[in-house]
Amino acid sequence: MSLTIYLENEVPDLVSEEENAEIEQLIETVLQRASELEDEAGEVSVTLVDNEMIHQLNLQYRQVDRPTDVLSFALDEEGEGELDIIYEEDELEENGEIPRLLGDIIISIPKAKEQAEEYGHSFHRELAFLAVHGFLHLIGYDHEVEAAAQAMFARQEEILQSCNITR
Repeated sequence: MSLTIYLENEVPDLVSEEENAEIEQLIETVLQRASELEDEAGEVSVTLVDNEMIHQLNLQYRQVDRPTDVLSFALDEEGEGELDIIYEEDELEENGEIPRLLGDIIISIPKAKEQAEEYGHSFHRELAFLAVHGFLHLIGYDHEVEAAAQAMFARQEEILQSCNITR
């Protein structure tokens, strides 16, 4: 089982080239670890954006008229009939099956920086938290009710701590 991560930084001028490489490695590390611990494989897309873009998406898809830190759009096409996507043989899973499309995670770089400062921890810790938070949403976790929220946030902390990412 493995997780394929497609990362795109839509706002490279908000971070240095060196920091961008660190961000890519960080997101890869925490999402791979989350995938292992949750026993979830597939493909996920992560896009780093600015507040304006995430605000537009938040308004369009959630009818919330403000920027947010992270949005998740679950696809989970597993078992949903024919796919219109044609995969090359080298893109198939080791067992020859089509990869499970988990979905998209959109993270606001400016919001992550703002929240890191607000919560008194590093920007990288906040990015890792948001990436794991988005991933857990893609695989079915939610925080609409208190018990589910406690379970989700506890799992996030377990995953981050297993990567030696602490507050």
